[in-house]
Amino acid sequence: MTTKNRKQIHLGVHFPGVNNTTVWTDPRSGSQIDFLSFEHLARKAEDAKLDFFFLAEGLRLREHKGRIHDLDVVGRPDTLPVLAALAAVTDRIGLAGTINTTFNEPFELARQFATLDLLSEGRAAWNLVTSSDAFTGENFRRGGYLDHADRYRRAGELVDVARALWDSWDEWDAEAGGGIAHPFEHTGPQFDVRGTFTTPRGPQGHPVLFQAGDSGEGRDFAAATADVVFSAHSTFEDGQAFYRDVKDRLAAHGRDRDALKIIPATTVTIGDTPEEAAEAARQIRLAQVPGPTAIAFLEQIWGRDLTAYDPEGPLPDVEPDYDNQAITRGRVRHADPREVARQWRELAETNRWSIRELVLQLTSRGGFVGTPTHVADEIDRFVQEDASDGFILVPHLTPHGLDDVLDRVVPLLQERGSFRSEYAGPTLRDHLGLVRPGVPARAAA
Repeated sequence: MTTKNRKQIHLGVHFPGVNNTTVWTDPRSGSQIDFLSFEHLARKAEDAKLDFFFLAEGLRLREHKGRIHDLDVVGRPDTLPVLAALAAVTDRIGLAGTINTTFNEPFELARQFATLDLLSEGRAAWNLVTSSDAFTGENFRRGGYLDHADRYRRAGELVDVARALWDSWDEWDAEAGGGIAHPFEHTGPQFDVRGTFTTPRGPQGHPVLFQAGDSGEGRDFAAATADVVFSAHSTFEDGQAFYRDVKDRLAAHGRDRDALKIIPATTVTIGDTPEEAAEAARQIRLAQVPGPTAIAFLEQIWGRDLTAYDPEGPLPDVEPDYDNQAITRGRVRHADPREVARQWRELAETNRWSIRELVLQLTSRGGFVGTPTHVADEIDRFVQEDASDGFILVPHLTPHGLDDVLDRVVPLLQERGSFRSEYAGPTLRDHLGLVRPGVPARAAA
């Protein structure tokens, strides 16, 4: 494949904050609430000409056995103010934030993201997530939760309303010094809203929409709605299968195959030799899953206090307490803990794994490990052979965990013509190669 014909790789960075991948015990680990941490990763990614900087969202601190989970103790600032602040210290990189569609209203979300798009001059992106978690829902005035089957119905209608609000303004007329806002009205099962939208149409027309969901319902929602979808598939073969499946769904929604970018999250560990990289990756995984973390992970299924068990020993010889599945709150629940426990026992017995070894295997997300050249080769192979359109890079250290990857891997991708050396345009839609939505005729009339 010649340089001219190579697919262009799309790369983003994820600011990790509080999760089970960040190694807080490493002395190089910094703050996840100091603005300088956010600024460092965003500026570093922009210097490397990456597509976007991404922030996840946590709506409630997780609890385990009635106490705040250790990794969540310090929390994190709200997503949108952080992205707005980053808009002032960056020029080109996209600014993507996760905001829940279950516990927020369309007018406020449409206004917040339209404002971010204006402030950043066309770099805003909204990662749409849903929730059916009653524990999280208790934080909101509404309380409770939506039935699982209603999550995507509400999300789909919320996006429809947000788009109607964005489209209710004409394009900005620089010579006239403004634009025209048209009244809007929407009546549906989830929302009944009308009025005049307060925020002018942004440089992108609509902020870019991200979505993550691997169920059939989630894939259909992405094919109908999203501009970017996060894939959970880390192997090459699984990535190709997911890529084909989601891209094939686009035609049913009248969309071109290039209208949706598939960008899984991945980790990268590099070394001067394959052996050095492999050892570094092993040490990172051991630090991510110390003994107490392994025990806590198992307790989610066993529904029991297992602190008396040796994490380097065999799985517990007691049966799980299936009626105590609320031992951990704020995490996605396994559908059938009996079947999960059976599978875990079988894996551990077959492979002679200890509790910790089992959890290390269960929580592994794959990733790229090797020399910078090897990692560049693999990232390029995934994209050129349709296993993804790119990757969102997840560091294990905050905020410097991707410095070596951005300095040593990205330039190799640029040299082979698979990744840009300069930004082609000012907006995130330009970076991603996405069409800018125009104003519907009814709004311009």
